[in-house]
Amino acid sequence: MRWLEFTKMHGAGNDFVVLDALAHEVPPLEKLAARIADRHLGVGCDQILVVRPSQVADFRMDIYDADGSRVEMCGNGIRALLKYLRDRGHTSADEISVETLGGVVRPRWMGGDSVRVDMGRPVLAPAKIPTRLGSGDGPVLDAPLEVDGETFAVSCVSMGNPHAVLYVDDPETAPVARLGPRIEVHPAFPNRTNVEFVSVESRGRIRQRTFERGTGETLACGSGACAVAVASMLRGVVDRDVSIELRGGTLRIEWADDDAHVFMTGPAAEVFTGRFPLEG
Repeated sequence: MRWLEFTKMHGAGNDFVVLDALAHEVPPLEKLAARIADRHLGVGCDQILVVRPSQVADFRMDIYDADGSRVEMCGNGIRALLKYLRDRGHTSADEISVETLGGVVRPRWMGGDSVRVDMGRPVLAPAKIPTRLGSGDGPVLDAPLEVDGETFAVSCVSMGNPHAVLYVDDPETAPVARLGPRIEVHPAFPNRTNVEFVSVESRGRIRQRTFERGTGETLACGSGACAVAVASMLRGVVDRDVSIELRGGTLRIEWADDDAHVFMTGPAAEVFTGRFPLEG
């Protein structure tokens, strides 16, 4: 029997299986990912993170959804990765650069298991998000989207991966399970999309639920929280420093002005380590 060593981690309830290709051989995950992510027959997770060497940054993070598809970026995952790398002695630096499919991201250790991440500039041009909604350089705010005969207003932002934001009266009663998978694969989104259901509670507070592309609803989504903050700031309904309350915890998002980078601060935690059988 061959075994795959792993570490289970989470960021605000968004949970991950971390695989260390710096220390161990990691097999192809396109088919194996579903077995690992299964919450009944496997380890159980929202995404699988693989840490590898990089030629353009300090490290590389490959991200796989529960369905085996590759993901460009994961804000909660990048925080968990920095904690893992520091805890395992792969780095002692407070700030590192990490290569992802969505670009190079820079997480910084803030102490007390808190990590602040430079998420870069948001992408607002429809063709680059990508979405068929809107035109020109964007932004795409409150664009009409028809789903099963109903029309919804959606705002679209990419934080290295695509997000569609819907404003609702109450995220807890929003039809996430029904609308999430329908909007994810809507023809308006050529690469599919993550879907956020949010309500603005005050100038400094937003509540959010997320249906993640390729995974389903998760307790938190870091890049989604950034997209929600950006869309809400562009709509003028919140301040430039806002708390996003997710089902698994709270993230702080800062965006000083329209030309600035977005910064996300939140927790990272290790849950347990183990070995997963590669056969059977």
